[in-house]
Amino acid sequence: MVLDSFVFSIMFWIIGLVIFYLVISYAVKDGINKSVVGQLIEKKYEIENDKRSFLDSDLDHDK
Repeated sequence: MVLDSFVFSIMFWIIGLVIFYLVISYAVKDGINKSVVGQLIEKKYEIENDKRSFLDSDLDHDK
């Protein structure tokens, strides 16, 4: 009984930390990219974000 609740507790913490990590990493990336400094760096170094998904290289679109 005690072992079951301990395992459940550990799994709950791991899932919570993964969700927390994803939220924080997305917020930081989005915040930096939309900030004035982030836009200035992109213009200065001519960085272009090519945000392509795996659907762009679908076999239907190949020539």
